[in-house]
Amino acid sequence: MLMLQILTSTAGIGVCRLHTSSSSASSKEHYKVLVLGGGTGGIAMSARMKRKLGAENVAVVETSEMHYYQPIWTLVGAGVKSVASSGRPTASVIPPGVKWVKSNVREIDPDANTVRTDNGMEISYQYLIVALGLQLHYEKIKGLPEIDDWEEFKIGSNYSVQTVEKTWSALQNFKEGNAIFSFPNTPVKCAGAPQKIMYLTDAYLRKTGKRATANIVYNTSLPVLFGIKKYADALWEIVKNRDIQVNLRHNLVEVRANKQEAVFENLDNPGETEVFEYEMLHVTPPMGPNPVIKGSSLADEGGWLDVNKETLQHNKYPNVFGIGDCTNLPTVKTAAAVAAQSSILDRTISKVLKNEKPDTKYDGYTSCPLVTSYSKVILAEFDYSGQPLETFPIDQSKERWTMYHMKADVMPPLYWHGLLKGFWGGPGPIRKIMHLGMK
Repeated sequence: MLMLQILTSTAGIGVCRLHTSSSSASSKEHYKVLVLGGGTGGIAMSARMKRKLGAENVAVVETSEMHYYQPIWTLVGAGVKSVASSGRPTASVIPPGVKWVKSNVREIDPDANTVRTDNGMEISYQYLIVALGLQLHYEKIKGLPEIDDWEEFKIGSNYSVQTVEKTWSALQNFKEGNAIFSFPNTPVKCAGAPQKIMYLTDAYLRKTGKRATANIVYNTSLPVLFGIKKYADALWEIVKNRDIQVNLRHNLVEVRANKQEAVFENLDNPGETEVFEYEMLHVTPPMGPNPVIKGSSLADEGGWLDVNKETLQHNKYPNVFGIGDCTNLPTVKTAAAVAAQSSILDRTISKVLKNEKPDTKYDGYTSCPLVTSYSKVILAEFDYSGQPLETFPIDQSKERWTMYHMKADVMPPLYWHGLLKGFWGGPGPIRKIMHLGMK
């Protein structure tokens, strides 16, 4: 249970803040724009709203003391980057002057334009931006919550700051046998991440001379290797050439750590299970909607924030907007999607502030840099229709070292200094230039 408690807690450090902050109980405040969540979408929109309305009119509710650039955790799990390099104090990324309410959201009442927090505050708003992300559910895998020491049992997960370094430990300590990688039967953020670490594991074991005694197995609940055919075709060639076993419609339901066994259900024959012994296990946890949203009138039937897929405005409450993983937008949940959404949402809110109809439409753009080795990436970019929407006038389904460099070295500073400051809204303008305005 210790590991489960760690995974659901937040590590904090003391920092000096240049913006105002609040953690006092039993107080009432009002803001023109209230942002729920200090992740990628929340911070980006806070920066944009500050420029639009002034810092004194904007507040952010966020409990975590640290903000993490999670896309880099793929490379942390493979020993390329340090986990420390992925995080910065939340105080340093909240725009100066914007009020930081350091607490969890307890309740949203959109009919009263009010939010209540765990520390007893009641905050009213004129406009609400919901950016609460999604929930990781490691506890839904039988046997996993009881494991206190993941390293001892050679288990890792690139989806949590508490477990990403354990992936690297399991990889380094691999001797021989099965290296197993799972993909759950739920929506996930960064759907390519479970197989990125698989390709990096293959590369590491080849580099260290252990590949001949290793079986690399990718057990995915999906009926496909990747959702976009152009990139899936390229990935099937890679797994075939590298002798990687792929089992479709296999969902991880139990971990028997003492036996180093992982139990997978065959989703095509519910109730039928298969037991795999492992020497290394990478777990992608089931994921679900934020419970605060799920318990409010803002949610759709599945518990996700119910927004218009083109404008990001709520379908019932016109003064409520959403961005990122917490929404029901029918696109893959990635930081690249949040970047594109931030520019659209900025335009939508500008129009609403003027009592005008939103005129800019989000096309569902999202991106997944599929890391296939320590030097190559396939840059998958696509839209709502599942069609490639590529930035560069080349075939991006091919492995390229230039795309790896962009993933490892260009995107992190663009995230910290562009997206989080509200200056980067995705590669749309670059795409138009690259394709001479035709795409």
